[in-house]
Amino acid sequence: MKIFQTIGLLVLSNTFMTLAWYGHLKFAEWSWFSRLSLLGVILVSWGIAFFEYIFQVPANKMGYAGNGGPFSLVELKVLQEVITLVVFTLFTTLLFKNEALRWNHFVGFGFLVLAVYFIFRK
Repeated sequence: MKIFQTIGLLVLSNTFMTLAWYGHLKFAEWSWFSRLSLLGVILVSWGIAFFEYIFQVPANKMGYAGNGGPFSLVELKVLQEVITLVVFTLFTTLLFKNEALRWNHFVGFGFLVLAVYFIFRK
């Protein structure tokens, strides 16, 4: 159960993280947002990132083997990176139609998935 809770929280966390880090590039299409100064954009991103931490901290606390969770620290980190990659890829393909994913991107993604395999290998 903790496995699925940890992964679910990491997915939510990474969704907010991706929105905070890259959403402002899409939000600039909105007239009110495009008038914000850089400081305004940073504050909006920080506001979104707050929710990232609301999910990330409990995911790590619950998922860490030192706290009774199913994952080592290295496993948590690699899992988080692959979830970030999946969320980012969905975000990019859905919201940024001008960004093309090429074969070399998928090869790189494959290597990251292989990293997960080797990190989780006992």
